[in-house]
Amino acid sequence: MHTTHLTHTLTVALLQLERAGHDLDANRAAGEAACRRAKALGADIALFPEMWSNGYTAAVPFGDASANVYRHPDLWAGAAPVGVPDHRAVWRGEPVAADSPFVAHFASLAAELDMAIALTYLEEWEGPPRNSVSLIDRHGRLVLTHAKVHTCAFAVPEAALTPGTSFGTCTLDTAAGDVRVGAMICYDREFPESARALMLAGAELVLTPNACDLERNRIDQFKARAYENMLAVAMANYAGPGWGHSVAFDGMAFGPEGARDMLVVEAGEAAGVFPAVFDLAALRDYRRRETWGDAFRRPRAYGALTEPAVGEPFVRVSHRGRPPLR
Repeated sequence: MHTTHLTHTLTVALLQLERAGHDLDANRAAGEAACRRAKALGADIALFPEMWSNGYTAAVPFGDASANVYRHPDLWAGAAPVGVPDHRAVWRGEPVAADSPFVAHFASLAAELDMAIALTYLEEWEGPPRNSVSLIDRHGRLVLTHAKVHTCAFAVPEAALTPGTSFGTCTLDTAAGDVRVGAMICYDREFPESARALMLAGAELVLTPNACDLERNRIDQFKARAYENMLAVAMANYAGPGWGHSVAFDGMAFGPEGARDMLVVEAGEAAGVFPAVFDLAALRDYRRRETWGDAFRRPRAYGALTEPAVGEPFVRVSHRGRPPLR
């Protein structure tokens, strides 16, 4: 039985973990230990880095020359053909289903800890697998699954995945009351449309699993997503040299005395569990009176945003002359 004592703050634990490889049992055990640490630190939600079930391990890394699948047509001149291999030849570790024992284990853990868990995994799917996050509420119920929409289709290994098709939100029951939550995964956050779609769907908080180097430009870009949509955003990345920097911003760019720092927490490169504490009451007040988000948009002027045609210099094709799926 859960007893709710409403608070004004919500704590998201950023699980900045070492990439432990594709051993499902080892990742389950390490993930459970991290969740227990998050609960001890007062977390309402524990957020995993991208594709935790197999540690985002692939046979063909992004840096490999053979990984480049899409280029400008001129750049294919004289290049050797590059195909997209079957996902079983690319990804280490077997895909797991949303109703698998792996996901069920964390559902039981969420109920035991009275804490929501945003669990990431290589999701079994009809055809190629998906790169997914499932949000499990503190009662052990799966309330939202988001599959990465903007897969890194320009390169293997993510060209061998099935992309998601939408950005949805859910109402999450927490000790701070109901919170409207959405998700985007890694490359999703590099498209302003992702966070905008979540804001329009009512999101107050966007959870973002990640697996890449988080240098200054990507962090600043993520900060802009919070600013322009008046959203709280939280991102968990893998630990390690050149990686790390899991980060959260509260979405409130201005206060009574003018511009303010939206940074809630930013980790270094070492592994750890980093709590990000958000003041929901302050965010909701800010969203009621400020000018960003959906307050003064003019959608009738944005027709080009949904046009499928691609113009120069952005044309890309595979070595077979096929454009990316839109």
